[in-house]
Amino acid sequence: MGVFKAAAVQMRSGESPERNAVDMERLVREAAARGASYVQTPEMTGALIRDKQAGAAAFTTQDKDVVVSTARKLAKELSIFLHVGSTAILRSDGKLANRAFLFGPDGAVLATYDKIHMFDVDLDNGESWRESASYEPGTEAVVSEAAGAKLGFAVCYDLRFPQLFRTEALAGADLLTVPAAFTRQTGEAHWHVLLRARAIENGAYVVAAAQGGLHEDGRETYGHSLIVDPWGRILAEAAHDEPGVIVAEIDPAQSLAARKKIPNLKNARDFSIGAGETPRLRGAAS
Repeated sequence: MGVFKAAAVQMRSGESPERNAVDMERLVREAAARGASYVQTPEMTGALIRDKQAGAAAFTTQDKDVVVSTARKLAKELSIFLHVGSTAILRSDGKLANRAFLFGPDGAVLATYDKIHMFDVDLDNGESWRESASYEPGTEAVVSEAAGAKLGFAVCYDLRFPQLFRTEALAGADLLTVPAAFTRQTGEAHWHVLLRARAIENGAYVVAAAQGGLHEDGRETYGHSLIVDPWGRILAEAAHDEPGVIVAEIDPAQSLAARKKIPNLKNARDFSIGAGETPRLRGAAS
């Protein structure tokens, strides 16, 4: 388990997958030039499109997707692990998946992850989101290896479900990933504290590449991509909502050291709720 550099790419994806693929390539090349061997892009790297009809026209199958093909080429050319935080993929059943991809240095797909938790909320500023109206949720947590670390996958709203990260940490993940397109309102309130909490409670690094700024479809995202160490310290931050790249060193041995100091993964115990009828526990690791 050697030390390596990880990069988080902050974007402002528009409605054209082709233009976004060009922006992604420019920023990924910058990250690789700065020495990153693992590079992560944000949720919905391919396009942010509110209108369902426009999205239906823009989104396609995995084998035809321009972001997937561009990422595959870049990973191989630059000899890096390239993690496309997510892009919309048309499934064989006609439904859409909010899907993450991890490409190896040979360009092969090492892992995919479909976002599990759908962002269905009404915010007090008048924003309303129904992600489940467009996307089919995933059903499986994913852990894969990259650059000498074990990666646990998540996407954006998954961040609010700590049982997902705990399950991945118990499966050996020492680098938790949270590519996102957090709204400005929720990001200002919760982004930093939730990412640091997931790092602290699991003794793991967290890399979170974000969308930022005012997008073509009218939404506004928070930005502030972060890399956090297993002790909860912020190693790198894009302290704005503009496109850019942040880089920090990852030492998987530090995850092991943090878990020795605070052995909460080892000390966790099963328990039940004793009052009245036993409720069904949703999303529990066991």
